Amino acid sequence: MELSWLSVIALAIALGASASSFILFRRLQQHERKHQALINVLRNEIQAMTNSSIGMGRRLIGVEQKLNLTADKQLELENRDPSALAYNQATRLMEMGADVDELVQNCGIGRPEAELMALLHKELEPSQQSIGRDN
Repeated sequence: MELSWLSVIALAIALGASASSFILFRRLQQHERKHQALINVLRNEIQAMTNSSIGMGRRLIGVEQKLNLTADKQLELENRDPSALAYNQATRLMEMGADVDELVQNCGIGRPEAELMALLHKELEPSQQSIGRDN
């Protein structure tokens, strides 16, 4: 009888260990599924971030190209003949009603040039007004 009790106890311990192993195995499978789901979520987020980085990189390249174009145009304007800019500014001031003294002070052109521009402006003004009336 002693042997049978020992067999029953050993069997009970073996069944308990088997049941515990089965329960732990099931928990391990659940954790593995959860971790796999998290890995998939992270993979998708990384893919989305990569795609947005690529899009942002393309936009940045476009902005850089526009900036380079603007810098080139600015350099071109800086290298342009400064006297041409002075005459353009003087013409605009004349159209706004500036007199010869204002042209000399504000545009950096000589008095004879300013007087010549004022004379030309007076000559052209009546013809420009008649053109404006014809339209």
